Amino acid sequence: MHPPARLAWSIWALGATLYLAGFFQRVAPAVMTQELMAEFAIAAAGLGNLSAFYFYSYVAMQIPTGLMVDRYGARRVLTSGAGIAALGGALFALAPSLALAHLGRLLIGGAVGVAWVGTLKLAGHWLPPQRFALASGLSLAAGMTGAVTAGVPLRWAVGEFGWRPVMLFGAVAIALVCAAIWWLVRDDPSERGYRAYVVARLPAGERPSAWRGLAEVLRHRNSWLAFFAPQGVTGAILSFGGLWGVPYLVAVYGFSVQRAAFYCSALMLAWALGGPVFGAMSDRLRQRKPLYAIGAFSSLVLWSIVFLAPRPLGPNLLLAMLIAAGFCSGCMVIGFAFAKESVPARYAGTATGVANMGSMTGAMLQQPLIGWILDRNWHGTLLAGVRAYDASAYAAGFLLVLAWLVVSVAAALLTRETHARQCP
Repeated sequence: MHPPARLAWSIWALGATLYLAGFFQRVAPAVMTQELMAEFAIAAAGLGNLSAFYFYSYVAMQIPTGLMVDRYGARRVLTSGAGIAALGGALFALAPSLALAHLGRLLIGGAVGVAWVGTLKLAGHWLPPQRFALASGLSLAAGMTGAVTAGVPLRWAVGEFGWRPVMLFGAVAIALVCAAIWWLVRDDPSERGYRAYVVARLPAGERPSAWRGLAEVLRHRNSWLAFFAPQGVTGAILSFGGLWGVPYLVAVYGFSVQRAAFYCSALMLAWALGGPVFGAMSDRLRQRKPLYAIGAFSSLVLWSIVFLAPRPLGPNLLLAMLIAAGFCSGCMVIGFAFAKESVPARYAGTATGVANMGSMTGAMLQQPLIGWILDRNWHGTLLAGVRAYDASAYAAGFLLVLAWLVVSVAAALLTRETHARQCP
C-alpha cells in the first residue's frame, strides 16, 4: 500500500521546515535596515547588495540542486544544505566586517537554496500526484510563516536583544533541522516498505545523466516560460516585503518601524494563503494557465495602484491593496506544477530547479537595482547618520517592479496548458 497520509505529510514537513528557515533568513534584513546600514556604514545600494548576496547564490544553486536531487535524492541534499546554512548563519551573525557578512549571506542563500526543490521532490515521491500543486502551495505557506516571523516578532527581538544574538539563535535552529532531516527523512516510500508513487523508468542501478536531464528540460517551451513567469510576481513581493517596504512605509507614510513591519507581514501572510488556494483550485479545475495569468495580471494592477497613486493611500486602503497583491501573487506556485508536468517525471527535480531559479531571479536583481536607483535620487538627507530617501526616489525605484510584472503576465499568457497531466 501507499504510505499513510500522516507519514507522507510529515516527511514533506521536514523539508518545508528548512524552507521556512530559509525564508526567515531571506527577508530578515527588511526589519534591520537601520542597524545594518549603521553597523557596516553602507547606503541603500550597499544594503541592497548585502541582502541580494543571499539571492546570488540561491539562484545559482537552483539548477545544480535539481540535478543533485534527481541523481542523489532529496535527503542527502537537504541535510547538506541545512548544515551549510547553519554555518553561514553563524558567520553572518558574528561577522566583524562587511566582507564576512557578504560571505555569510552567500553561504546561507546557496545552502537553503536546496530547500524548495528538495521539498517538492519529496512531495512528488511521498504524496499522490493530484496533491502536488496543493503541496507546492503549502510549501510556500511554510516559507511565508518564516517571513512573518522575520517581521514584527523579529523586529521586537532585535530591539530587545540586538540583531547579532537573534541571528545566531536562527543559525542554531537550522542546525537542529539538519539533524532531524538526516534522522527521519527518506527519499521514497519504498525505503520504508510502502508502495511508491513514482515508478523508476531506468534500469536498476542506473542514474539519470545530469546534463542529459538539463538538456531534456530546456527542450520544452514551458520550462523557459516557467523561468520567466514568476520573476515579476515574486520580485515585487520580495523586493517590497523582503527589503524596501519597511523603509518606504516609514519615509512616505510616516509609520513606525513596527507598524511598517506589520504591513509587510500582512503582505507575506496573504501570499501564504494565496499559494495553497491557487494550487488547490488549479488541481481541482485541472487548469494551470488561466489561473496563473489572472493572478499575475491582478498583481500588476494592484501594485500599480500602490506605487502610482498620486498621493499616499489611506492606511486601511493601503493594507487592503497589499493583502490583495500578496494573495494574487500566490499564483506563482502553479508554475512549479507547470514545470514538473511539462517534462518526463524522472527530471522533475531539474525542472523545479529551473522554475525556482526564475522565481528568485527577479528579487535577486531588483533589490540591488532599486537601491542603486534610490541612491541616484537621494537629495542629501541624513537621519542618525544614515541616508533617508523621499517619495519620489521610491517611486522611481518601484517603476522597475512594475516593468518586471509586465514580463510575468506575458510569459504566463504564452504557456501551454498541461491540464494537470504528467508528460510521458
